[in-house]
Amino acid sequence: MSEIKIKPLADRVLVKPMEAEEKTSSGIIIPDSAQEKPQSGTVVAVGTGTADLKMEVKVGDTVLYGKFSGTEISVEGDDFLIMSQADILAVL
Repeated sequence: MSEIKIKPLADRVLVKPMEAEEKTSSGIIIPDSAQEKPQSGTVVAVGTGTADLKMEVKVGDTVLYGKFSGTEISVEGDDFLIMSQADILAVL
């Protein structure tokens, strides 16, 4: 992946979601319509924080976030989520 040209503002974080599971552990292929939306990803860019809130995550962290968190965006063919740091539940 090339350099990301998006710089999140304030307490926003840009996350590259993990790929959805396409096969079960027993080898059954899961159709696209039945795949679970991933709830973890890798941080690719972070904002500077605010006067009241410092950034706890950094680029490269693998994070766990809520199922319906963030806004989906597509940049140069890659899909990302942009969300508030408060939407991140944990750093893995």
